[in-house]
Amino acid sequence: MCFSARVRQNLKHLSRRYEAEVDWAAFEELYRRRAEGEDIRASRDLQRNFQHPETDTERRTAAYIGRYLKAKRDEWEKEIFAQRRRVAEAEEALAKRETKKAREDIRIGTKKAQEYLDRLADLRRTESNSEDARIFPLSFAPVLIAEENRIIIKPMRYTCRLSGKPADIEKRFPGIYNARRDSLDEYWRAVYGRSHAVLVISGFYENVPEHLYQHRELAPDEKEKNLVLEFDPRPERDMLVACLWDHWTQPGKPSLDSFAAITDDPTPEVAATGHQRTIITIQEQYLSEWLSPRELSEERLQHILSDKELPYYVHQIAA
Repeated sequence: MCFSARVRQNLKHLSRRYEAEVDWAAFEELYRRRAEGEDIRASRDLQRNFQHPETDTERRTAAYIGRYLKAKRDEWEKEIFAQRRRVAEAEEALAKRETKKAREDIRIGTKKAQEYLDRLADLRRTESNSEDARIFPLSFAPVLIAEENRIIIKPMRYTCRLSGKPADIEKRFPGIYNARRDSLDEYWRAVYGRSHAVLVISGFYENVPEHLYQHRELAPDEKEKNLVLEFDPRPERDMLVACLWDHWTQPGKPSLDSFAAITDDPTPEVAATGHQRTIITIQEQYLSEWLSPRELSEERLQHILSDKELPYYVHQIAA
């Protein structure tokens, strides 16, 4: 399953490229909720859309982002102070008497202080890197959907909570960030053929057991070890990932728009790495049809998924 992807998140570029309208108010609401304490995860690339705001909505969004970042900075600086104090107190205790607890406090406090220092350094970083574009399950990302014959760009969470499901469904079934093609008429039947989306990506990442990657059996008493592989299409291109989405509401809970990426049997070069699924990337000629599926037959929907883009994927072990 695709557990992470590098997503195209420049909203104005996506708007021009796919003749789509950006739902700026939805992005403002997302960052407002995050600034007010809701657990909302979004990549740095999405945040960069508001570095140079031009409209009142963009300026308000930028202010929410700034408020959130300041709160994080203050929180981490307090943690650094607390961990350094913990280390200092343990060192004083050690000067009087050797104890296991003091040694552990020094080790743990030093490690945690460095972790928060690293977070602060990353927060201050201005240059971009490929990690800034990555999303993971439970992250929010911009997707393309259709509303009233228009393509709209909205933020949605990667891990689909279907309408009517309990709020903790993703804790009980953490794999619902992907939708297997062979289960579209089963678990996903409420949204398949009704609520489709597209995620624009440049590459993706997969978890693969090391022994399968090396084409061997586990040795006696050997524990399974995981590798993260990074896959990129050749030639390089943007890919349109076929997705399903839904709007979830429950009294007393914040509403949620969320999506899942559809996966199929792997291409030969992906299968050769030991992985068993690959995301479906549709051809751009089918974009409008895929986003407005209600009038399409099952045969047509399956044709779009079968007549998919088939780039050759090169891979490397991710750092």
